[in-house]
Amino acid sequence: MKILLAIDGSAQSENAVRFLLKFNFSHNDEIMVLNVISHVPFKDDRESYYARLKQIKQEIGPQILDSAINILKPLNTKISTALLDGYPDRIILEAASEFGADLIVMGARGLKGIKSLMVGSVTRSVSINSQMPVLVVKSSQLETTDTLKVVYATDGSNFSINTGKFLSKIPFNDDAEITIINVIPSAYMDIPERYWMEVDEKIKDEIAKIREIEFKVADKIIEDAREVLRSRFSKIKVSIKFGDPSLEILNEAEQSMTDIIAVGSSGMRGVKGMLGSVSRSILGHAKCSVLIGK
Repeated sequence: MKILLAIDGSAQSENAVRFLLKFNFSHNDEIMVLNVISHVPFKDDRESYYARLKQIKQEIGPQILDSAINILKPLNTKISTALLDGYPDRIILEAASEFGADLIVMGARGLKGIKSLMVGSVTRSVSINSQMPVLVVKSSQLETTDTLKVVYATDGSNFSINTGKFLSKIPFNDDAEITIINVIPSAYMDIPERYWMEVDEKIKDEIAKIREIEFKVADKIIEDAREVLRSRFSKIKVSIKFGDPSLEILNEAEQSMTDIIAVGSSGMRGVKGMLGSVSRSILGHAKCSVLIGK
């Protein structure tokens, strides 16, 4: 597997570097560590100031890369570095494409990020526009246990199926655990709970029949996913929930103290190149890392 690790020297990006130590990389895997010197346009009489600022960044860049290399030393894999100049999100995507990366890894926020769960503008842009999966590492990840836990959310769409196939290729350690979750949206979602009793009995019967069909569909989705993941994970749990997909997935991840939530970039109604409402919500609100499949 070829991984592009984008860093900027911030605490968040250093967490992303350390998070890679949780995987079982081999000498066949490759990691390119990339630092991008942000493009600063020259403006009239401030040209000399910006030129000096760029020079300082160029001097600091190798130090940022060296720090990451030192952290990654325990890994038995090929590691290279790159120091490039330009707009970070564009350069990250271009470099990943030229490198032939299978996965982009980056911190949730960079140097300008506030202390929150919100995702920074560069990370968000890369997550939306990348043609390959993106792993966004959250700052709380270093506090987790040795056993890496994954929650894989699937709705049977092509995006989620591709995410499952990608998970089966990631070099997890043998003791890694995965929970496959499928969430069936509640038919009553847009009706306040106190009015449920007023729903016509005939409609309730129809809903019960539909729910039975939905259960069968969910079982099939779960079983297909389990078959794909069986070769990679020896510990597989399954969960079928009712309700709001984003909330149920986030709750499952929090209750199981998950390290990574894996979700397709869009669901059944998703448009290629855009983040769906569920993946966007999870990326913004998850306390753990998020893998956006493509």
